[in-house]
Amino acid sequence: MQSRVEQHDVVVVGGGLAGVCAAVAAARLGSRVALVTNRPVLGGNSSSEIRVWVVGGTAHGVQRFARETGIMGELFLENQYRNPQGNPVYWDQVVLDLVRAEPNIAVHLNTDVREVEMADAEHIRAVSGWTMGSELTTRFEAPVFLDCTGDGLIGALAGAEHRIGREARSEFGESWAPDEPDRELLGSSIFFSSHDTGKPEPFVAPSIARDISSTPILTTRVISTGDDGCNYWWIEWGGELDTVADNERIRDELWGVVYGIWDYIKNSGEFEAENLTLDWVGALPGKREYRRFVGDHVLTQQDLLEQRSFPDAVAFGGWSIDLHPVEGVYAEKPGARQRFTHGTYDIPFRSLYSRNIRNLLFAGRDISASHIAFGSTRVMATCATEGQAAGTAAHLAARFGLAPRELASEGVELLQRTLVREDAPVIGVVAPDPDDLAQRASVSASGALEVIDTTPHLLDEMFELDRDVAIVVPVDPRLDQVELVTDADAASELAIELWGTGKPQNYVPIDRISAHTARVPAGSGITRVRFDFAPARPCNAIVVVRRAAGVRLRLTNGHPYGLLALVSKASDQPADKLIPEEQDQPVTDWQARAMRGRAFALTVAPASNAFAPEKVVGPYQRPYGGPQLWSAPFDAQRAWLALEWQEPQEISSIRVVFNDDVDADLINLHHHRTAWSASPTLVRDYRIEASDGGEWRTIVEVAGNRHRHRVHDIEPITARRLRLVATATNGSPYITVSAFKVFAERSGRSSRPSWPAVGQN
Repeated sequence: MQSRVEQHDVVVVGGGLAGVCAAVAAARLGSRVALVTNRPVLGGNSSSEIRVWVVGGTAHGVQRFARETGIMGELFLENQYRNPQGNPVYWDQVVLDLVRAEPNIAVHLNTDVREVEMADAEHIRAVSGWTMGSELTTRFEAPVFLDCTGDGLIGALAGAEHRIGREARSEFGESWAPDEPDRELLGSSIFFSSHDTGKPEPFVAPSIARDISSTPILTTRVISTGDDGCNYWWIEWGGELDTVADNERIRDELWGVVYGIWDYIKNSGEFEAENLTLDWVGALPGKREYRRFVGDHVLTQQDLLEQRSFPDAVAFGGWSIDLHPVEGVYAEKPGARQRFTHGTYDIPFRSLYSRNIRNLLFAGRDISASHIAFGSTRVMATCATEGQAAGTAAHLAARFGLAPRELASEGVELLQRTLVREDAPVIGVVAPDPDDLAQRASVSASGALEVIDTTPHLLDEMFELDRDVAIVVPVDPRLDQVELVTDADAASELAIELWGTGKPQNYVPIDRISAHTARVPAGSGITRVRFDFAPARPCNAIVVVRRAAGVRLRLTNGHPYGLLALVSKASDQPADKLIPEEQDQPVTDWQARAMRGRAFALTVAPASNAFAPEKVVGPYQRPYGGPQLWSAPFDAQRAWLALEWQEPQEISSIRVVFNDDVDADLINLHHHRTAWSASPTLVRDYRIEASDGGEWRTIVEVAGNRHRHRVHDIEPITARRLRLVATATNGSPYITVSAFKVFAERSGRSSRPSWPAVGQN
């Protein structure tokens, strides 16, 4: 047996996506980090060992402009490029490459942390882990620790206050909570995959296989030979047990269900399955719920559904409150109950650290949330946003000798500013950066999109107004008129309304502003409606066009970024036939997925400032009350964005945040695939030029870019002007840039991206 001691600035225990993002965030900022996990691969429930889809704020496309940026965003984009088939083994390597690229991270796989040493009742001094196969015990010492284990083992061993089960309704006033508290949990799942061999494949059921005909499964769940893996998310059990203490029993029962379902598919005669064979069955239950720690704020149902704003917002979510019956697969009711927020919601920093262990932070499914709120925050891409926030906070706490609670009260502006600088997943957070020299520059460009007009992209296709439709339109500074390209059987009228979105992160009609009647000419023509809407600040407005027999709207196959077409739900049929929909949910009543990439032919007056060059130095770098980016029709001969100062500036680092289309729903495995390998909206080839008043000289040149946030540390220069010149996009007819930042100091990042583009400087 061997033993050793390692000293770090930050120790992260748990190698799921929350832990990975926490470790990478801290390491890139300069902390020496230990990432310790008890599994042989990283990725947690998303890894090839368990194979759960990584879902988050987009909620499979239900929420709009809600995909995660930051480190989770990098993983999504790189996996999209490397792994178009959603191969879980390739996904393992995408995650591992991200971590291995950081020299400040010491990765400890197969290392089970079982011991916690306390300096006193409120401080962790060290944790110790056993590395199987190596017969090695390692003692990890650090001033700051993160529990990203999911089950919350480290915090529990340290004595961190936590909860298991459901709170009573009286505690937080949550309408979905039970009358009395209990120990009920969401259950665990095991998945499988199969393939067609092209020849008959027999299947002899093992002794463990359950006879599912004796269970409610055949009447309450849908079985299909075309589905595997997470399509069977409802293979769930153990919520009435202790999902940790009874893990082995739960695994055996889930194995029995999986093999029972496969036996039914193969041998019942109900399916054409003769040539199908199993190629994988999970051996580890994918856990949903166990301990939840208590921080200085417990996130609740009301926080999510009311989309409450927090001054210490550091992450966001958008998945539905998604709760499952405690009986799991044997329940005689639907497999889930879901309620969606109108848009994304904030996660505060005060929910990411312990209120009684002073140097413990956490991220993932063990954060400080009620059972009801946990039903949304538990999904992995949301856990990853928490991870980047907690890892960033851990770095700052270690660097400045602060407890997380002290950072929350004295340094939250620094935390938010650091997150924004790193393009972390935050929405609507304003964190001015005094070190960003671009904030003091004048901004100009080769041009800007001023008139919102989709008619250059006309299709020979019409949309029959057999249901209500809506158009999300950026308004900056006002909206006077919209012209729609219509086709009508006879002259008629359209009822058209203008609605507000309630919150800047929403893209559904919440508050009606005005109602209008527009005259529709017979045949093909233009239908005009005037609004005279001048909001106090730039925002999105929603033009609702009510159904009208005999009237059609012309369709387009493109549109300026930020414009969005919605169609009302055609019937009461839920989007998921296994899950009945809650009533009065605007994001499910108004659907965007069917219209993705298309729009209604229209022009908007007057000219808009929504795409002005100055947006790249604005407070936001993703859509929020408007697209929040510079955009212009792309011209390979003339596409540039420039900063100019009155006096020469010392420059050592440049950051560009491109637009990777956060409305596109990406996923790591096999739920669905998005057609492109690199987002068409990204600038593919570009150079950065500098001038001290004379000729422009190239200081950075990149070809083949496929990522959103590019950080360029350069040899120090003195310049009065800086220019980004784009020579190609990845396919978009528009150039779009979300942020352009300049610093006198180098970034401090410990490494280059783990997936450099060809020709990267």
